[in-house]
Amino acid sequence: MEDKIISAVKDFANSINSGGKVVADISPLIDATFQLPLSSFDYWERLIRSEFSLALRESTPPKWKVWSKSSGLLTWLDLISWDGYKREKTLRTLSGAAPNTFFFSLAIRRLNDWVPQVREAARDKLPEIAKSTNPEFVVEALCIALSNWNSWGRIEDVDKEVLLQIICAEKVAESLRLKLITSTSGPMPSLFSQLGRTSILDESIENIASEAAQPAVRAKAFRSLFEGKVAWIEGRKWEWTDIRYCEGKLKPIISEREIGVQSSLLTLLKLSSEDRSSIVRRISAEILIRNLSNIGGIARVYAEKFASDKSQAVSERGRFALKKLDEMDRAKAT
Repeated sequence: MEDKIISAVKDFANSINSGGKVVADISPLIDATFQLPLSSFDYWERLIRSEFSLALRESTPPKWKVWSKSSGLLTWLDLISWDGYKREKTLRTLSGAAPNTFFFSLAIRRLNDWVPQVREAARDKLPEIAKSTNPEFVVEALCIALSNWNSWGRIEDVDKEVLLQIICAEKVAESLRLKLITSTSGPMPSLFSQLGRTSILDESIENIASEAAQPAVRAKAFRSLFEGKVAWIEGRKWEWTDIRYCEGKLKPIISEREIGVQSSLLTLLKLSSEDRSSIVRRISAEILIRNLSNIGGIARVYAEKFASDKSQAVSERGRFALKKLDEMDRAKAT
């Protein structure tokens, strides 16, 4: 894969400086980056930047060939140029659709650029680029960005609003909802939480809770329905545990939003208690414990069901619920 990428980058650089083409041929590089694992994006971005810069220098005609000047063409790869002025100019110059997920990710990552003017250009141009780009490419890039943007040290709230604006576009929102349900791997639980910043999931949370392929996603959806809100990690802040010894830890900053969906507690208990995953059944048992005094005699039925669950985490909660019910009964008797 690495050799294929380097070869495509060199061919692209040569086509830019060949002087024989009006438009540089980026298609081999597009084909090569289609299969790149986005989980290693930092590595691929650094490799391509380095190889592209080197290839451009090596393919530039000698200065004495005054009739063969190198091209001043700005391309998608100039989004990761060492030159901040070039990155900004590229963002403001490029138009049309991103060729694939990798290149749209390059544009998204400029929201975390170390040059403020580049971040501003990204804010201005990203919605336009996203509107022209294949929604599948946009969604794949957003999944990676939303899962990692809490670790981006330079992204600001106004930059995040740009991504949330893109998310709320109907075609993108529909693709995101479908991805949450059908994806069997990937950071879908984190994506669910981050998408909770918007209302695009509100009408689909019940469907996600019952049909999502990943148990952790179903669990998050059920918890949101039980609690009537979606919570997400906004960021992290340092908290001293013992300042004398310079000891501390990063504490997550939690934000939440109420969802505009109301579901019956008993209906949710029934569905979640029958889920095939112990992760979901455990949440169901937790909610039962919180509501023992509110749901009447059926509480004991669920408590006994959980107590006999094959998962230890679920059965412990079931036994605890039975213990609390017995205490409540004795209190009533006296």
